[in-house]
Amino acid sequence: MGVTVGFDLDMTLIDPRPGMAAAMDALGAEAGLPFDGAQFAANLGPPLDDTLRGFDAPEERIPWLIDRFRATYPEIVVPVTIALPGAAEALHAVREAGGRAIVVTGKYAPNARLHLDALNLAADEVIGELWSTAKAEALLKHQAKVYVGDHVGDIRGARAAGAIAVSVATGPCARAELAAEGAEVVFDSLAEFPEWFAARFTGRAA
Repeated sequence: MGVTVGFDLDMTLIDPRPGMAAAMDALGAEAGLPFDGAQFAANLGPPLDDTLRGFDAPEERIPWLIDRFRATYPEIVVPVTIALPGAAEALHAVREAGGRAIVVTGKYAPNARLHLDALNLAADEVIGELWSTAKAEALLKHQAKVYVGDHVGDIRGARAAGAIAVSVATGPCARAELAAEGAEVVFDSLAEFPEWFAARFTGRAA
């Protein structure tokens, strides 16, 4: 049986930043709250409720704000999101070797699936609303041996699950920060992943 590999979504497989900025700005305008879409988009990773608290959203309004953000997401974010270099090839490399490629993300799972469908990115499973060490729950359930992400929180999740932490320097965390957190390898992009995966798990070059 092949290896199960988990992948983060935002800034690992996809770049949703323009849409995320627009969606947060639209939410702030609708709610009459001073949200900063550019800041939000530049620091993707943490859960949406934490971000809203960081923008000083009133606690009692957070459930509605989350529901509204998720409702407008398909129209605002999905159409302007692009796949990052090597994303399709990385997923294909795992599945071609007889493994399973799963997406474990902090994002609301139905919206995560919309991105994968829109960009023709093939994953065997999508698990949402997990962040940092909580991602270990899904990684352990699916017996993932590797977890690939762009954030130090992804590394913490991988290590909590006893999985190999692979990082890509495509998100808000610098290479040095990712390495210091414990990534086994840090790539400039997922374009480097298939060769590493083949050498690490199949004993041959990609």
